[in-house]
Amino acid sequence: MKLVLLWTDILVWSLMIVLFLGSWVISRSPQIKAQWHAIFRSSIAMASSTVLLFYLLFTLLDSVHLRLSLPLEGQKNQEVVYGSEMVSLLDLLFEHNIQNTERTYSAPFATEEYASSIMVDENGMTKQVHLPLKHVSTKDNVVQESLFALGVGLIVSLSLVVLHLWWRERSRFMLAWKEMWQGESDLPWRTAYVTFIVLVMAFTWLYMLSYSYHVLGTDKVGNDVLYQSFKSIRTGVLIGILTTLIMLPVAVILGVSAGLFGGWVDDVIQYLYTTLSSIPGVLLIAAGVLSMQVMMENHPTWFETTLERSDLRLLFLILILGITSWTGLCRLLRAETLKISQMEFVTAAKAFGVSKLTIIRRHIVPNLMHIILISVVLDFSGLVLAEAVLSYVGVGVDPTMHSWGNMINQARLEMAREPMVWWSLFSAFVFMFILVLAANLFSDRIQTVLDPRNKV
Repeated sequence: MKLVLLWTDILVWSLMIVLFLGSWVISRSPQIKAQWHAIFRSSIAMASSTVLLFYLLFTLLDSVHLRLSLPLEGQKNQEVVYGSEMVSLLDLLFEHNIQNTERTYSAPFATEEYASSIMVDENGMTKQVHLPLKHVSTKDNVVQESLFALGVGLIVSLSLVVLHLWWRERSRFMLAWKEMWQGESDLPWRTAYVTFIVLVMAFTWLYMLSYSYHVLGTDKVGNDVLYQSFKSIRTGVLIGILTTLIMLPVAVILGVSAGLFGGWVDDVIQYLYTTLSSIPGVLLIAAGVLSMQVMMENHPTWFETTLERSDLRLLFLILILGITSWTGLCRLLRAETLKISQMEFVTAAKAFGVSKLTIIRRHIVPNLMHIILISVVLDFSGLVLAEAVLSYVGVGVDPTMHSWGNMINQARLEMAREPMVWWSLFSAFVFMFILVLAANLFSDRIQTVLDPRNKV
C-alpha cells in the first residue's frame, strides 16, 4: 500500500501538530493551565470534550488515505503497481459494509427489502413480494449478538480506562482509582470515563452487528447508512474546525488593528466588513462554489480520481466560508480593543514608549482570548449546521462526498414516498445533533470560566 495525502489531510494533521504544541505551551504556563483546569472541573465540559474527541478520532481515521497495490501477475520482480482508487483507514474498517450492498432500500435490522417487487411465480401468476436481502443473517439472534457486542465493548473500554488511569497515576494507582470512583478527584474523571465507556460500547454494538445486519438500513441504491453516517463525520468536523481557523487570524488582525490604530485604518476596516456583511452570505458562497465547479470541469486532467476532485471542492468551500464568516468576530474584537486601549496599563505602556506591536502581543490579545475562544467554539457549531444547509440547497460539498447535508438532501424525496424512508434523515440528524450539542455545551463552560463578567 502507498500513503497518499490530500490537501485536507495535510491541514488536519498540521492542525494536530499545532494542538500538541499548544498543549505543551499550556502545560508550561501555570496561569493558562489553571484556567483550563477550571473549565474541565465541570462534569458537562468533561463529557462534552470526550464526545468531541471521539468525533475527532473518526476524522483522523478518515484522513489517512492509501492506494492499495494491485495483484502481481507473472514475474516476482515485477514493479509494484498501485490502484487508482484511494481508501482511508475508516474505509478499511467498514470494508464489509462497502462490499455488501443491497439492491435498494431496506429498513434497520430488516431481513427483507423495504418495498415490494412484482414477481412471476411458477404458475405464471404475478404477485408483489418483499425480496430477501443478500447480505443479512437470518439465523442469528439479535438479542444474543447485542449482549455479546455490549460485553466486548465494556471489556475493551474498561481496559482502556485502566490503562489511562495507570498512565496518569502509576505511583498511586489504587488511591487514584478510589478517588475517581467516589468522585473525589480534582477533575471529574468519573464522568469522562463513564462517557467514554458508553461511546465505546455503542460503537462496538453498531460495528459488530453491522456484519450480520444493516443496522441503520440502506439507501436507494443499497449502500449502508451506518457507513455513510460515520464517513460524514470528517466532512462536518473539517468544515467546523478548518473554517474557524482560517477566519480567526483575519478577524483578530483586522479587529485589533481597527480598535488600536484608529484613523484611516479603522475607517478602511469598518468599510470592508460592513460591505461584506451587506452581501448575503449564501450568494457569495454559491458564486464561489459554482465558479470553482466550472473551473474544475474545464480542467479534468487536474484530478486522477473523483476523491481528489471532491476534496478540492471541500477545501475551496472551507476557504469561502472562512472569507465570509470573519466579520462578526472582527466587529466584536474591534469594540473590545477600543475599551482595552483606554485602560491604565495600556496608557502607561504608551507613555513609556512601548511599540504598538508589543502592546498588542502583551496587553491586547491576552485580554481578548476569552472572546476568541468562545467565538471559535460557537462558530464551529454554526458551520457544521451551515454545511448541512448548503449541501441541501446544492452549493455545498461535492455530491459524491459523504456528508450529513447530502444525506439530508437525498432524504428529501424519500420522506415523500410511500412507504416513507425515514432512517437516512434520522441517522444524519442524530450524528449531527450529538456533535453540535457537545460543542455548544463545551462553549457554555468556556464562556462561564473565561468571561471576566462571570464568576465561577
